[in-house]
Amino acid sequence: MDILLGVGGSELSYHALEETIDRTQATGDSLTVAIFDNEEMNTDADEVQDRVEETLAETEFEATIRRLEGDSPGSELISLAEAEEFDRIVLGGGERSTLGKIQLGSIVEFVLLNSKTPVTLIR
Repeated sequence: MDILLGVGGSELSYHALEETIDRTQATGDSLTVAIFDNEEMNTDADEVQDRVEETLAETEFEATIRRLEGDSPGSELISLAEAEEFDRIVLGGGERSTLGKIQLGSIVEFVLLNSKTPVTLIR
């Protein structure tokens, strides 16, 4: 299975990276990490890429790293997934509000609502 993981610098996206590495190591799936600028976070893509590379090195796991450019990371993720025929998109996100409802960031919500490729949300 070819997995596309979107990482935009949130702690939830880094958690999703770790969980996805664990799963792909166990199943033998291939992983591509798509790094993007997330306006909701106060990080840039270079910092995100450094942390992704560090995590991959620590786990001794090989994955392809791609940088997404453009104003709409959600749209770029979907386009990449469809153009290269990934089997699944994985994203980290979805915090619970004080009333117990899941709150999604704008990128996660866009991908969930618009992707034809199956999406897994890791919380």
